[in-house]
Amino acid sequence: MKPTNFSKYLTAFLGKYLAHERGASPHTITAYRDTFVAFISFMELRKIKVQKLTLELITKEKVVEFLDWLEQERKCSIATRNARLAAIHSFFSYVQHQHPEILYEVQQILSIRLKKCQKASMNYLSIDGIRLLLQQPDTTTMRGRRDLTLLSLMYDTGCRDLTPNMVRLDKPSTIRLTGKGNKTRIVPMLEDQVKLLKNYMQDHKLLETFAGMYPLFYNNRREKLTRAGVNHILLKYAARARLKDSKLIPEKISCHSLRHSKAMHLLEAGVNLVYIRDILGHVSIQTTEIYARADSRKKREAIEKAYVDVAPTAIPAWLASNNLLDWLKSF
Repeated sequence: MKPTNFSKYLTAFLGKYLAHERGASPHTITAYRDTFVAFISFMELRKIKVQKLTLELITKEKVVEFLDWLEQERKCSIATRNARLAAIHSFFSYVQHQHPEILYEVQQILSIRLKKCQKASMNYLSIDGIRLLLQQPDTTTMRGRRDLTLLSLMYDTGCRDLTPNMVRLDKPSTIRLTGKGNKTRIVPMLEDQVKLLKNYMQDHKLLETFAGMYPLFYNNRREKLTRAGVNHILLKYAARARLKDSKLIPEKISCHSLRHSKAMHLLEAGVNLVYIRDILGHVSIQTTEIYARADSRKKREAIEKAYVDVAPTAIPAWLASNNLLDWLKSF
């Protein structure tokens, strides 16, 4: 069967355009792929087989139906719905230049707006909370030392997918990270973190030249820890820490919570937002400003510094009287 124009452009979009022209990360490409896997499943439920699915059959109405289906049938959140729509927008932005014959319908699809949703409050741990969390791994075992190194490195750098050749232990000790859009940044490490990481790498022979491209953190099969595996480790120790002090460990915690925690602690220590932006790998300072907006303690301190007592110190005469009516009569 002859390939359809949809399969032709989708293959080129995922296989060539995103990686080579846009510089998209593997995680972004995977997320976009999953969007179209879901979309194809939706279209097949509507009796349109993928072998016959063409660009001309994909209309604004069909895309909106798909987004509603995600929410109502698949029980996806609005954030997920918006992420799927963003992937569809990106694909059709590419298509309009490759296949201008359907430009009008493409522009109709691009006109679909993201759905407004309530932003969840930022979840982060206090310094005492981080300290309690990092006390939970059993450092008498190799697995415990691995988990402690992983969690502390996630807190310090916000990254978990590393290889030994990304680490520089000599002074100045740094980690070279590649984030969204394949943008590289250098994150400095403090002495305690360097000592912990060096001991871990020595234990696992990761300082050898041949190990440069090995995963820095791996499972029993020496395979790179997956996102789900890392999250499992975090939740395990968070549950233990919560038993010791539930006030310090929030009920909902994720790998991003450690990243948010580091940013908030840097802000509380008076570190300039520009430096925090560079450490986190944000493109714009506006992204980093969410931490300044979320820091209610800083806001309270700023208000207290600017506070001028304008309230009257003298109590009105009628307040000193037990009987307001008597005061009014004597006025």
